Amino acid sequence: MSRAFVFPGQGAQTIGMGRALADAYSAARAVFEEVDDALGEALSRLIWEGEQDALTLTRNAQPALMATSLAAMRALESEGVAVTDAAFLAGHSLGEYSALAATGALSVADTARLLRIRGQAMQEAVPVGVGAMAALLGLDFETAKSIAEEAAQGEVCQAANDNDPAQVVVSGHKAAVERAVGIARERGAKRAVLLPVSAPFHCALMQPAADAMQAALAGVEIAVPSVPVVANVRAAPVSDPDEIRALLVEQVTGSVRWRESVAFMGGAGVREIWEIGAGKALSGMIRRIDREIATRAVGTPEEVTAASESVKV
Repeated sequence: MSRAFVFPGQGAQTIGMGRALADAYSAARAVFEEVDDALGEALSRLIWEGEQDALTLTRNAQPALMATSLAAMRALESEGVAVTDAAFLAGHSLGEYSALAATGALSVADTARLLRIRGQAMQEAVPVGVGAMAALLGLDFETAKSIAEEAAQGEVCQAANDNDPAQVVVSGHKAAVERAVGIARERGAKRAVLLPVSAPFHCALMQPAADAMQAALAGVEIAVPSVPVVANVRAAPVSDPDEIRALLVEQVTGSVRWRESVAFMGGAGVREIWEIGAGKALSGMIRRIDREIATRAVGTPEEVTAASESVKV
């Protein structure tokens, strides 16, 4: 059966994530140690024993989620499941970095440092209170996109995340996003709600963060990934290192084309997708995109064992 591995984005973070993996697998623990060393601080202590508010800070959440995803991947490898057993890898926003690290395109240390820079830059790109994001539920992407354009009125308001057939997230100036919520409700959205986020991600207001990532990525070595990675902004696989570098910069201000990415993998014959790391949000989206694709969460030792045994059957 053709399968793909996908990696979650921000919002999946919880205190204690990955700890059982680190206790059960030395290879998983080594990932957390490598991330701590790369950042020069005990991020693992924050992940396992800290306060949720501190973990949720973008500068912490991004490398923390990557570390947890890579720990789960290393645990799988310990059980005989290789990255190359997947036809494709993909990740939601920061999860794309996890996918690239899993394939060897980026080192774990470089990925941790890049995500710390990315998280900090995204946090600082827009003053608190200036931007906002909102989820529009029950509307398709084209409708949500037209609502965002109508709501902009000279400000920034963009369709930021095309998550699944009935969930689109818009991002931009707070007043414009609030207008989009009102218009969406008038247009028959099942729900239209502002999200509890600290900044308006994946829109033009993130250009300062894109500039920061362009500078940061310029000095990082990127190898050809061992498995094609489906890029967020293209919804198609990329393998060329220079192209990967350019798309990671574009991703900061561009839309996360998750619905199309999953549809691409399904169209390429993928019939099973494993969500590697914290949470199960992507699995829900995948089921709404293509009911023919089976999903599996792999974030605990028990789930690692069950996943590896499913391959051996």
